[in-house]
Amino acid sequence: MNLTTTINDHIKEAMKAGDKLRLETLRSLRAGILEFEKSGVDRAMTSDDEFKILNSAAKKRKDAIEMFDVNNRADAAEKERQELAIIMTYLPAQLSEHDVRAEITAIIALVGATTPADFGKVMGAATKSLKGRADGAMIQRIAKQLLGGA
Repeated sequence: MNLTTTINDHIKEAMKAGDKLRLETLRSLRAGILEFEKSGVDRAMTSDDEFKILNSAAKKRKDAIEMFDVNNRADAAEKERQELAIIMTYLPAQLSEHDVRAEITAIIALVGATTPADFGKVMGAATKSLKGRADGAMIQRIAKQLLGGA
């Protein structure tokens, strides 16, 4: 089942259950899907496009949480955390920091990186390998640590 169908089905379920937060979050995801469909791209939505929509929505929530926390708005930050949790159920499971470190270590050996100057090579391979399974900031931080740049 594709993301559009899944989201639409879950919107109906949230409406029936009276779950306003879930309904609002799912409607925002559907808006992202509709935006893609109306963007003029002459192709069907791929799983990569679906991932980008979900990842973008998750990133918006993470940024909002950070801003609300900085401005001591705990109530608004909590709402964003709940929305993020809903969105994360549609994304692939995230790897632990230990697993990401192990994969980046293998990538460093594979590309033959030895110094912080090789950071670009490592990040290119790591981003491609870990796409959707790990946060980009975590990948970058671990790669810098392993290459001795941090």
